[in-house]
Amino acid sequence: MIASIALDLGTTSIKAGLLDRDGMLSHIVARPAPDVAGHDGRYESDALAYAAIAEDVLGECVAQAGDCTSLGLCSQRSSFLIWDQATGQPLTPLISWQDNRGAASCDALRAHEKFIRAHTGLPLTPYYFAPKLRIVLQENPSWRARLERGELRAGTLDTFLIWRWSGGKCFMTDASMAARTLLMHIRQQQWSPALCDLFGIPAHILPEIRASEGINLRLDNGLILQASAGDQSAALIAGVSEDGAEALANLGTGCFVVRYLAKTDAREDGYLQTLVYQDSAQHAHFAVEGTLNSVAAALAPYPVSECRFEDLAADDIYCLAEPSGIGAPYFRNDLGIRFSQPVEHLSQRRIAALLLEAVIFRVARILEDFHRESAIERVYLSGGLSGLTCLWHGIAQCVPYDVYRLSQADSSLQGIAQLAAGMLPAGRRKKHRDSQRVSIADNAPALPEKYRRWKLWLDSLLAG
Repeated sequence: MIASIALDLGTTSIKAGLLDRDGMLSHIVARPAPDVAGHDGRYESDALAYAAIAEDVLGECVAQAGDCTSLGLCSQRSSFLIWDQATGQPLTPLISWQDNRGAASCDALRAHEKFIRAHTGLPLTPYYFAPKLRIVLQENPSWRARLERGELRAGTLDTFLIWRWSGGKCFMTDASMAARTLLMHIRQQQWSPALCDLFGIPAHILPEIRASEGINLRLDNGLILQASAGDQSAALIAGVSEDGAEALANLGTGCFVVRYLAKTDAREDGYLQTLVYQDSAQHAHFAVEGTLNSVAAALAPYPVSECRFEDLAADDIYCLAEPSGIGAPYFRNDLGIRFSQPVEHLSQRRIAALLLEAVIFRVARILEDFHRESAIERVYLSGGLSGLTCLWHGIAQCVPYDVYRLSQADSSLQGIAQLAAGMLPAGRRKKHRDSQRVSIADNAPALPEKYRRWKLWLDSLLAG
């Protein structure tokens, strides 16, 4: 029997699936998302085309769902648009989380960075909703008045689709998505008037913040939205224990290394404080997060699927593989794809191996920092890139913890389906039956030794 239907609104693909009463996903339907066009730091796609694909994917999956109507929705975080309340027509493209137009906002508000981090748990960077919306409103001053009069709406992708699928009656987001805007006080789970004032965004134009589960919203398509959360939150819900010494590396378009937090003190180390989800009892669950930005775009031109573990650590060339700038804890836009030596003479496969090393080493260093704060015993790998054999063997080789690859790579889909179905989170289920322990190669010190040297290289770059 089907327990819930899940929809994952990704950057490169849109997926839906069905969760049965045993917690297993089936009937997964996936379609490519509309291409995100990048130019001069602006990354945009067609919002209506995105909605149409999402509706098709969801409809195809629902056709196999029998009488189940419970829906869970997870979304890429920080991508947003402005649309007309009366017609539903977008005034802007879907502006991607990767978009850099908010850099000017960050420069203008740099003196307030400590205040912003203390209230949001996040650094002041262009990736989030508020810096980008501030620039959009500056470039289109008439839109502000229309937003204040309720003629226009502004919101993240989840908000737009929920509004659309409720016939324009429900304008909402959940606490985990609101937490990635730089406008919500992370401990109060409310829009912060002080943050809204800083960014020049009227608080009353923002959507209602609801809990991530127990939403119980009937949509025009007959489904009942029971859960909504950010995609990485959903992956964490599916993947790791909230009360154990576990971490998740979700390896997808971007890579996110996350573990639950026992407390929510403001961080000074550059890592993100993430609100994973707010449950139906209004209790918020938190995590610490390190990020690798847009790595899939760096890997895409190269034959990474041909690489084997033996291809790694073949020389002393070091690499970073984040084209939109190195992510948390560093957040340096000047450090994107970079090699320590020229690579024009190398084969495409050799360059692919170097890029994979960069991902392995960044994941390993984030885990190393997390372990220093509180001991890690197990690491779980999920996401589309976790299917690359040399990637998961490389990570296992460079960390002193047990590494498992989750058998269900669609962890975001799994997690939001579980939340919608009211199933217990990963921490109270047995997961080892759903995962494969990654073996470690005997007498293979070359990669850990290169990782040690790579850290010295990266530190010198950061200091330069």
